[in-house]
Amino acid sequence: MTDQTTRLALVTGANKGIGLEIARQLAQAGLTVLVGARDPRRGEVAAGGLRAAGLAAEALAIDVTDQDSIASAARRVESDHGRLDVLVNNAGIVDTADGPPSAASISAVSRLVGTNFIGALAVTQAFLPLLRKSSAGRIVNLATTLGSLAINGDPSSPYYSARLIGYNASKAALNMLTVQLAAELKDTPILVNSVAPGYVRTDLTGNNGFMSPEEGARLPVRYALLGADGGSGRFVEPAGEAPW
Repeated sequence: MTDQTTRLALVTGANKGIGLEIARQLAQAGLTVLVGARDPRRGEVAAGGLRAAGLAAEALAIDVTDQDSIASAARRVESDHGRLDVLVNNAGIVDTADGPPSAASISAVSRLVGTNFIGALAVTQAFLPLLRKSSAGRIVNLATTLGSLAINGDPSSPYYSARLIGYNASKAALNMLTVQLAAELKDTPILVNSVAPGYVRTDLTGNNGFMSPEEGARLPVRYALLGADGGSGRFVEPAGEAPW
């Protein structure tokens, strides 16, 4: 079981990309990190790489679209550690069949909402009892500016033409999770925030973007490590507060 003085973090979808960098930076900050991955082999390879660098990391098999997998992961964390201090809901997908409302594949939209929103909700529900055992629980939902209703409706925005009804709606729903959960937990030590890391070069973006995974991980990590006065129920991006 983890030493009670060492904080424990779970990052979903952490075997590569920004998730792996978030895990790395949290471990560098002194936390023990559970590298959540759908593929156990890839998760172990990623966790092994962190351990080889002298960091405290364990692989955790978790498929955010599989309720049995989520429940099994929560039971393992409870058995091995007894609590959770930080949850980063990072796992997410895009789909080439997504598009504007008139043309997007319904099955693609269903997959996107199922992973990016319902998956995060299911993981949060499963791990919330363990987060309640923390003296300073933190939940970070990996958002995007594309999930902003204000931005989607602003013709002057550079994102206005990015009409991806499945992806954008799934992230807007994730923001709703942040708002409602923060309100539900307002009388607890748990802080919940949506963090849009910026346009990061990963497989998710086709390796396009203005930021490296290392740069993109910094803001989510900052919110995972917030002090008690750090605020809850916020939607932030590198430039500051993002419009809902």
